[in-house]
Amino acid sequence: MITLSINNQPITVPDGTTVREAARTIGVEIPTVCYHPHFTANSLCRVCVVEMERSRVLVPACSRIVENGMVIQTDSPRVWQARRTILELMDSAIDLSEASDIQRWMQHYGAHSEKFSGGAVRNLPLYDDNSMYIRDYSKCILCWRCTQACGTDIQYTFAISIAERGFHARVSTFEAVTIPESTCVYCGNCVVACPTGALKAKREWLIEQGKPLEPLPPGPKRRRKRSEHGEHLDLLRDD
Repeated sequence: MITLSINNQPITVPDGTTVREAARTIGVEIPTVCYHPHFTANSLCRVCVVEMERSRVLVPACSRIVENGMVIQTDSPRVWQARRTILELMDSAIDLSEASDIQRWMQHYGAHSEKFSGGAVRNLPLYDDNSMYIRDYSKCILCWRCTQACGTDIQYTFAISIAERGFHARVSTFEAVTIPESTCVYCGNCVVACPTGALKAKREWLIEQGKPLEPLPPGPKRRRKRSEHGEHLDLLRDD
């Protein structure tokens, strides 16, 4: 067991607990954007940073493991300033109109949308190349959650990944092929993981745009087979 202090309150938690998890045990909610409980914590967005005594820099609460004697402040002026600035920079370059959680945190920290207006904006195209979902990367914050869902955290399909670097980094398929040409299996995990509406079910998008619904693609063909215990099983056909 590890004993530490969060916001001047001593607590004891199991070894291996993150600062975020430890804070939740005393009812302290630390904001997150890129973090997802089912994915590896990559500490990308830095919205979850907290102040740790004797640390020169703020530390990410989603991945920092607690240690004995830690003294953590989750709501210090330095933390508030860092979170507010990150949210303002994010809002200046990306369409966050459908990112409800981010909008909630912006309001909480008093982030001003116009503070960094006039800078470069990520105007990326909308891809409508398959019948299951659309990709509107002007809303993408590069949280990596979709690539994690498609990769080793869930699906092991690797249809999408991060392309290029810096401000021009973006989510893309291998060699920028269309989704039908990629290894996508249309599991939908990436769409569910997206926190900003950059990935959205095609039918939902059509309804929002006031466009006629397209017919759903045919599902996989199935065949019936009796198991060794006598019950019928639905199996995907091999052809």
